[in-house]
Amino acid sequence: MNEVWTDLAHAVALAAIGGDNGSALQDVLDAEDAPLRAQFQAEIQRTREVFAVLSIATATPPPMRVRASVLSAVHDDVSHAEVPKGSR
Repeated sequence: MNEVWTDLAHAVALAAIGGDNGSALQDVLDAEDAPLRAQFQAEIQRTREVFAVLSIATATPPPMRVRASVLSAVHDDVSHAEVPKGSR
């Protein structure tokens, strides 16, 4: 697999290619041979796994003000939600 295909696999893994461009890429990929398609899919999977590990390794809790704001908004939504009849 050449550098162009590798770059495209990385873009797909990051969800940077979608819609019409994603469909066009899939059409081109479908016309390629099975080994290239397998390598392409494997590269997408490897890239996603690397980013999953990186996101875990670099995760930080939100600032308290953001956490409090989100929890307050959720509470407000729940407090004002209508309960369907017969569900109590």
